[in-house]
Amino acid sequence: MILHEKEIVLHSVENKDRLLEYLSNSINNQIYPNDIPVRFVITHTEGNNYHCELGLLSAKDGRTVQLNNSIFDFKKRGYENTDKFTAVLLIPTGIGAEIGGHSGDAGPVARLLASSCDTLITHPNVVNASDINELPENGLYVEGSIITRLLMGTISLQRVRANRVIFIIDKHEDKMFYEDAINSMSAARASLGLHCPAIVLMENKMRMHSLYSTSGRAVGKIDYFDRLCDILAEYRSQYDAIALSSIIRVPVDFHERYFHENIINPWGGVEAMLTHAVSLLFDVPSAHSPMLESRAVLNLEVGVVDPRKAAEAVSTTFLHSIFKGLYKSPRIISDPSLTDRTGVISASDVSCMIIPDGCVGLPTIAAIEQDIPVIAVQENKNRMKNRLEDYPFRSGKLFIVDNYLEAVGVMNALKAGVSIESVRRPLKWTNVTNYEKKEANVDGQDILTRVSANNDLEKRRSRS
Repeated sequence: MILHEKEIVLHSVENKDRLLEYLSNSINNQIYPNDIPVRFVITHTEGNNYHCELGLLSAKDGRTVQLNNSIFDFKKRGYENTDKFTAVLLIPTGIGAEIGGHSGDAGPVARLLASSCDTLITHPNVVNASDINELPENGLYVEGSIITRLLMGTISLQRVRANRVIFIIDKHEDKMFYEDAINSMSAARASLGLHCPAIVLMENKMRMHSLYSTSGRAVGKIDYFDRLCDILAEYRSQYDAIALSSIIRVPVDFHERYFHENIINPWGGVEAMLTHAVSLLFDVPSAHSPMLESRAVLNLEVGVVDPRKAAEAVSTTFLHSIFKGLYKSPRIISDPSLTDRTGVISASDVSCMIIPDGCVGLPTIAAIEQDIPVIAVQENKNRMKNRLEDYPFRSGKLFIVDNYLEAVGVMNALKAGVSIESVRRPLKWTNVTNYEKKEANVDGQDILTRVSANNDLEKRRSRS
């Protein structure tokens, strides 16, 4: 099996109220029957076209893959639970985000936002900083595809006391690298109290290649993905979460360029593709850290680097962040009958989502369909080029703010039930619309005609 990326151009839909249905049908018409979508994004909207990029799992050699649901499956939430305030913080991997596009540099943002909600749901790209992970105390660490399915209404999440974390490692030609990885897990067992039932060395390894798409996103290709799947299937009864460490092939000069040039992190995109597929297939949390290719790369003298990348400059294995995250990553609940149990978080519990401006993937589209407020942050610039105002958000469900400090204010206003415009000035005059009922007999039914009248207050204001 291989994981790869496909670029697709779709005509924009006329009836935007059925956007998700249109995208799902259009994508399924353009892929092979044995292809399974694992990741989807609209990179930019141009004229009448959506430019889409799709991560696909393709079965080869006669293998078939059975899934309980597609990433496009959707279940409308019946209500919003207002007992608690639960926010989702999403900063997609591989888009070159100014904040969160490097090495855990959105951790402070996560802690700030978490201070204004009961629960913050976020993903590895936000808080993973090599051997550092400052996940807030009220934070839930889940892989990106799990956030997507939560918002789509097809799964729920349950807090856990701890997970059994299996650790799958590439058997590097230089034993120092996989021995360092084993020592990293041993350190987590000793200092964190992590339960690791098995460490498995992969002699027959996957081949992970880092690539860039036309839009500039970091993506990739993974050959021999079935080798990993065979191990995970064999050990399935022994783990609740999956930690992965494997080599990602990039040009040698990318290591120095990453630290000294403003290039998009080349490793993150293919990592996201891998963990999306793993969590989708096995219904468990997963996370990946790249293994260095050689001692020459390890011994690069990069000097003093951008603070956002510094965590990677001082690490050898980059592993402790994923161990800490997976330690208490919530359990995936796919049984609808368990959704209303105490402590289970479903789409009905999500109060808002915070994203970088311009990002349109399945989480954003799901939020539109679920009437979940979205707060888009302009300061977090990135490669995505979509005008969110052009998408079918209902009134009062899209808030475009300058920065994350302002996003906290919007979150608190939503939590307090305070209209945003009521705390800003100038405060608009109150709009008044007259209704006039006219009797008209059409097919035996009365027709109610709406007539808008000029607002006398507005007229007086304009004269003054």
